[in-house]
Amino acid sequence: MGNICRSPSAEAVMQSLVKQQGLEQEIVCDSAGTFDYHRGKPADARMQKHARLRGYELSSISRPFEDEDFELFDWIITMDEDNYQQIKWFDQSNNYTDKIRRMTDFCSSSQVSEVPDPYYGGDQGFENVLDLLEDACQGLLEFVSHKKP
Repeated sequence: MGNICRSPSAEAVMQSLVKQQGLEQEIVCDSAGTFDYHRGKPADARMQKHARLRGYELSSISRPFEDEDFELFDWIITMDEDNYQQIKWFDQSNNYTDKIRRMTDFCSSSQVSEVPDPYYGGDQGFENVLDLLEDACQGLLEFVSHKKP
């Protein structure tokens, strides 16, 4: 939603996997929120701390999703049902329905429907988000490596 916890973490995890595979020239990742109340802010300090412990650097700056993102990116990946519905609502003409996916659709180890927002929780919430994102991003990388929108 605000682009300071889950999305920048997903961006960092995905970028790390992309780099490990040598696909930096082919796959570009970015994160955005469905609301702009954290526009221009770095990722939440707690999320940064937990990500750094796993070797991820959360360097993105919060920005809201823009209509142009539908054209700029092949895939629009959401963290939870609220964000999924919000992005679908942004696509009033239903031109980009096939591009919009849920992050948890790509999980192979976890059977969850959403990446929960850790903002109001404790340390375990941030760790859980990273666990889910590591699983989902691996599946997402396999998916985008073999499929075009």
